Parts: sequence; structure tokens; C-alpha cells
Amino acid sequence: MSAGRKNTSIKKDWCTPPKYVRVVKRFFGGEIHLDPCDNEFSMTDPVVSYFENGLEQSWNFPTVFVNPPYGRDKEQKTSIYDWIKKGYESWQEFDNEILFLIPVATNTRHFKEIIFKYAFGICFLEDTRLKFWSGGKEMKKGAPMACCIVYFGHNYERFEQFFKDYGKCFNCRFSF
Repeated sequence: MSAGRKNTSIKKDWCTPPKYVRVVKRFFGGEIHLDPCDNEFSMTDPVVSYFENGLEQSWNFPTVFVNPPYGRDKEQKTSIYDWIKKGYESWQEFDNEILFLIPVATNTRHFKEIIFKYAFGICFLEDTRLKFWSGGKEMKKGAPMACCIVYFGHNYERFEQFFKDYGKCFNCRFSF
């Protein structure tokens, strides 16, 4: 689970903090089937890992956890939008459950075009300056942005049950 801290970051191995890995695994019944952004220091221990380019591979797995690169990849010409779009398309095609750990940036294209329209839930994390891990160690400095967990699936109640202790959850499918 890589997460470049900012658009100019060369380093791409900002791993998910262990407490979030643990709750994601519990939510998925103990096992993450695919982490398309893992690296040698990721703590997700997915059944399948793609060290190269997870955007080019199928996400046809029951459970998928994605902590995508937050900045633009100039070599691949991709951005976080491409990861969110791939997750949404995978969920549509395979009806799997997908969780994303992403920055809260509600003014972005991926929030406006995909998350607000199609996600089932969002948990805005209380850890406003999430401390990612790099090289197997917790980074001293927290992230410069707030983060959230976005859920594509069909069981919002279960999502809320697992993530409510980590932040404020919202049902994106709730209608008045």
C-alpha cells in the first residue's frame, strides 16, 4: 500500500499504519485477497500482490484493499483518479468489496465523479495527520492531509460497525 505524501514526492512506499491494516483485515474476515499497491514493507500480507503495476492487472478477488499513490506518477501518467476508477469498475464487474485509504479532498475529480456517486460509505478518520510507515518503520511526521476510508460494497451497516471507532462514518447511499 503505497501512498506518496505529496505530488512532488519521489518516495512511493508510504505504508498503511498497522492499526488500520488490522481493522481492514477484520472487516474482510481476516484476509485481504488483493492489495494492488503493496510493496516489500506492506503489512497487509495479501493473498495476491502486484509489486509492479496493479492498474494493469485484474482485481477479480473477493476483497481488495488499496492505499494508492497519492500524487501523480509522471512515468505511468496516472493519478489517484485512475486507482479509484479501477476500483469502481472492478466492483461493478466482479461485485467484490473494496476499501480505499485516500486523502480527504472532496473538491477533486475522483470524489465528484466516482466516490460521491457510487461509493457505499466513507469514514473520515479521526487521525487527522495519519502516520504512515516507510521501510518498516513509523514515520515521525504525520501526513499533511486528513485521510478517509472509502467503501465499495453492499453492506454499509457492517462497514460502519467496523470503522466507527476510527472516525465519523457516512452512508453514501442514504436517501431521505
